[in-house]
Amino acid sequence: MIQVEQRETLRQMYYHEQTPIREIARKAKVSRQSVRKAISEDDPPVYTLSKPRAKPRLDPFKERIEQMLGENKTLPRKQRYTAHRIFQLLQKEGYGGSESNVRAYVGHLKQSYQRPKTFLPLEFEPGQDGQVDWGEAEAWIGGIKQTVQIFVMRLNYSRRAFIRAYPAQKQEAFFEGHVLAFQHFGGVPQRLAYDNLAAAVKILVEGRVREEQRSFVAFRSHYLFQSHFCTPGQGHEKGGVEHAVGFTRRNFMVPIPKAGSFEELNAYLLAECLSDDGRVVAGQSASIGQLWQMEKPQLRPLPLRQFECCVTRQARLTPYSQLSYETNRYSVPVEEARANLIIKAYPFRVDILREADSSGLIKAQVIASHPRCYGREQDVFNPLHYLKLLEQRPGAFEYAKPLKRWREDWPPVYHRMLERLKTKWPEGRGIKEFIAILKLHQTHPAALVEEAITQALAWGCVHFDGVNHCLYQKSQPVQMTLPLLDLSGRPELALVGSQPLDLGGYDQLLKEKRG
Repeated sequence: MIQVEQRETLRQMYYHEQTPIREIARKAKVSRQSVRKAISEDDPPVYTLSKPRAKPRLDPFKERIEQMLGENKTLPRKQRYTAHRIFQLLQKEGYGGSESNVRAYVGHLKQSYQRPKTFLPLEFEPGQDGQVDWGEAEAWIGGIKQTVQIFVMRLNYSRRAFIRAYPAQKQEAFFEGHVLAFQHFGGVPQRLAYDNLAAAVKILVEGRVREEQRSFVAFRSHYLFQSHFCTPGQGHEKGGVEHAVGFTRRNFMVPIPKAGSFEELNAYLLAECLSDDGRVVAGQSASIGQLWQMEKPQLRPLPLRQFECCVTRQARLTPYSQLSYETNRYSVPVEEARANLIIKAYPFRVDILREADSSGLIKAQVIASHPRCYGREQDVFNPLHYLKLLEQRPGAFEYAKPLKRWREDWPPVYHRMLERLKTKWPEGRGIKEFIAILKLHQTHPAALVEEAITQALAWGCVHFDGVNHCLYQKSQPVQMTLPLLDLSGRPELALVGSQPLDLGGYDQLLKEKRG
């Protein structure tokens, strides 16, 4: 059979060079019949087998393979014949060929059994529908490579998306993603479609019947949207947001982003969402941003009060002035130690509150706040919470766990001040003075306290009063120097304040007093 390249050469010689067929056949060393066939057909012939190639080793077993695949329809889904298992059984029955031939034939049969999937083209009205889903991606956070959870909400009409990264797929993150997405869109869609997310659905009972989490029902009623849960295993029912998750990974997370914190990473993702407004989706007549401007008036308005995206629990205080949440322990100021306290877990922080008074006159009040820890069995300390206890027990200063962790990050001037105080008052007063200096962090920024300690060391004021005085000076507003008053136009006032004093008045006053 003449190859495509050789066929082109024959046609060039005949049509362009006007070479006779006999001469072409002689030069190309082919038959004249082949030359005539090449110049008479515009397109090269497609090679097809008139009948399948014989496979003498496999052919006797094809019927047996078809029989086993037919049995798969009646077998449990996880206990069906695979190509490898079919190969093993055929070997026992006398098959001597390769496994690759068996796999190829099984694949051919499976493809012939299956019909291609077809879907209905959908069209959505502005402001009516949105979709929500989670995805995973890799990112560098604070120099550590980790898997982050990507929350994605997408409007079906405009294709505008909101993307935010979280350490875990927690319910409070699920709610916060909604709230920030609604703010990003400028309103709330009439209906949102979900997969069977644990944050929203507690138990999948049967078909489309579900027992929704009560907290999700409260959230949904706050923003007044309807929810729709997709059929299990039918991801195409929310294919738009599935595509958005993949688009995010391929376009916003490649190369793997590097950020100092989740706050920095989410600022980057929000900027990418905004820049994506200029993209025109295939088949659309306008950009995402232009379609969103048309959709925005049709969205449900935002409520006046924002939903509080947290999990609230009552917790008991441990003997070490800590509260436990998800195996981690968060410190509480020792002066606020009470048997029962309230803990509120947000996606990136944990607040600890004092319970409201039973009379209702004193409301719940935040007494401590910590960055949320997603590890296990970790101690999250604020060393300032233990200073009051250290004042009473200064002998524990060197061994207190919260202080030992804090000392690792102290500026050098703190260590110099501590050594000077211990040298000046070795009997223990130096430690007490230094604890009093550390308590200044409760009311002043750390940078300002550091400057005050530096200045006190420079002036030789190695004690609490000296540091406090320097801190007072640095915290006062800068005094402005007022310009001198111009009295050139009032010569009679020029000597006011500079005339000599007349002490006669004082003498007269003294004489009257004696009299």
